[in-house]
Amino acid sequence: MYRSKKLQFLFKKNLLTSKARSYCETTQLAKIDKILIANRGEIACRISRTAKRLGIKTVAVYSDVDRNAMHVDLADEAYCIGPAQSSQSYLRQDKIISVAKQAKCQAIHPGYGFLSENVEFAELCQKENIIFIGPPASAIRDMGIKNKSKEIMAKAGVPVIPGYHGDDQSNETLLSEAKKIGFPLMIKAIRGGGGKGMRIVLNENEFLNALESARTESQKAFGDSAVLLEQCVDKPRHVEVQIFADKHGNAVYLFERDCSIQRRHQKVIEEAPAPGISQELRLELGETAVRAAKAVGYIGAGTVEFIMDRTNHKFHFMEMNTRLQVEHPVTEVITGLDLVEWQLKVAAGGVLPLEQEKIHLRGHAFEARIYAETPRNNFLPGAGNLFYLRTPETSETVRVETGVRQNDDVLVHYDPMIAKLVVWGSDRNEALRILRSKLCEYNVTGLDTNIEFIKDLCLHPDFQNGEVHTGFIAENSKKLFPDLRVPNETLIQGAIALILYEEMNALSISLKTNNPFSPFATETGLRLNHVLSRTFNFSVDNKNMEVNVKYIEPEVFSMRTNNIGPWRRVIGTLKKINNALELNTEIDGVIRRARVTKLGNRLHLFTNTREWQLNIANPKFLSELTKNVQLQPSAVVSPMSGIIDKVFVKRGDKIVQGDALVVIVAMKMEHLVKAPVDGIVEDVFCTVGDKVSKDELVVKLSE
Repeated sequence: MYRSKKLQFLFKKNLLTSKARSYCETTQLAKIDKILIANRGEIACRISRTAKRLGIKTVAVYSDVDRNAMHVDLADEAYCIGPAQSSQSYLRQDKIISVAKQAKCQAIHPGYGFLSENVEFAELCQKENIIFIGPPASAIRDMGIKNKSKEIMAKAGVPVIPGYHGDDQSNETLLSEAKKIGFPLMIKAIRGGGGKGMRIVLNENEFLNALESARTESQKAFGDSAVLLEQCVDKPRHVEVQIFADKHGNAVYLFERDCSIQRRHQKVIEEAPAPGISQELRLELGETAVRAAKAVGYIGAGTVEFIMDRTNHKFHFMEMNTRLQVEHPVTEVITGLDLVEWQLKVAAGGVLPLEQEKIHLRGHAFEARIYAETPRNNFLPGAGNLFYLRTPETSETVRVETGVRQNDDVLVHYDPMIAKLVVWGSDRNEALRILRSKLCEYNVTGLDTNIEFIKDLCLHPDFQNGEVHTGFIAENSKKLFPDLRVPNETLIQGAIALILYEEMNALSISLKTNNPFSPFATETGLRLNHVLSRTFNFSVDNKNMEVNVKYIEPEVFSMRTNNIGPWRRVIGTLKKINNALELNTEIDGVIRRARVTKLGNRLHLFTNTREWQLNIANPKFLSELTKNVQLQPSAVVSPMSGIIDKVFVKRGDKIVQGDALVVIVAMKMEHLVKAPVDGIVEDVFCTVGDKVSKDELVVKLSE
């Protein structure tokens, strides 16, 4: 049966042996038995696992704050290369080369990000006689400069979007070319990536301001302010093709991925194959991508990205990523191949393990990126401690790629992505069903994540039908951020959880007393011959709710919500598991299960459909004090944990509403904090380089 032949996941021995060519018969391979992984987080862990399976020793590098990180523990050796800032550690080419030599590594795997697409680093590796596990420096250079890459692609017969890619960067020339292209159009940094230096211009009046903004951002991010102009495709799809090439002139494609679901031009969900793509179009995409790779003499793993019109499926070259992509696992699970293994073999001089006709597509896969961020607050990133972390069990259809564990700190210095959840199904519907189910098993407390947002995204009918495009999140924001209406049963679960928490704590205290068997030591709120009544007050999304409780008999309660409706009979138990508690609640004869954690005044309830965060109300007098402080517009607080990058004001400055106060940098994102009201700066509580927490006071204003 087809089910019994389901695609086996990666890291199983002899996965490729039946189909692989004989390397030794074909070419003399370079010796690679020890590699340095010039990265951190989940990709460093991912590379390490494949290397170990192949019997290759691994060397990790780490910054001061990553000393206890997972990627360090997985490696055979690890070397500290500097402070937390990437510029002083993971981007220090000299230190990484020095470690590689000291550890006697034959090769360096750069992963993605950091130095993975750095021409100078690839050249330095070659100069130092160290194998760079990636493409030639010339290919990185040609594909890294957008105007040059489009020129090369056009000559190779690869379709490109009409636009201006010239060297004349004067305002007059760019405006003139913009008028020829027509509005709306895109301004893009020629060395851009990740949405940096990119602006959509709707009309001529907006052009010069948008141009200046794009130039400034590009100069800061890439050290180059040059831009190109392109015709704007309205709400296109982002479809990319995974290619692989070796040093012997062979190149293949491993089918396409759809990465259209994005926020801030960064991917959230990727899937393979792309939905709604015909076999003929799939073939055309693949062959075009191979043609693009051969045009630059490509070697190794690469991704050719296309902009595709979602109505007529016409596609144009966007850029080529000269590295392993974050989303490579979805390609791995639909083909049954280990792309890191292919990288290692190609880097050693081997031929590609498979010819094109032996690469087959099976089923459908999704990857959901788990970010430390708050989607309901404009996706602001947020660092913090992983107080509780429960991930889905891995299997033949489920894979979790991560670089963090429970109690690890997610740091402000690096990317907010903490994991990738990858699932496979026999078709798209099955894969999507598995994805949502496994997201419900992914529990995190200590910091906010986008897990609930992805669940809601999976339920959107257009997404379920594969009708995706790069503007999908913005276009459907109202449906993707519905009002949170807490079910009465969830509120009751919250109340019983707090009661059982109290009893558990009381029991713990009683065991430390001289007479632990006294009823006064173990019963909370004990009053003899009295039916105790209580009210629990919660708030969710700034909406207040309450649960009325009567203690009927030991372990039995009567409850109702918001003083309306019938009283309901409730029984509950708590069982401690790691940093969480497993809650079993019986409400009028129906049993419901949830996992519970309590952090400060917030109760986290993980039900079988979603996480509910119930804020526990403070006593009334304390709530009033807090409310008075929070309502003062003169107190300007940090919207997220981060590092102060710029301070624009000093004590005594007169400012007006909207003036820039400070810039906070966190997880590769800048956030400008503006004055909420007119006033005078009474005090500034931060300086450049300071680390600030979410809701920490940074500036105080007075009238």
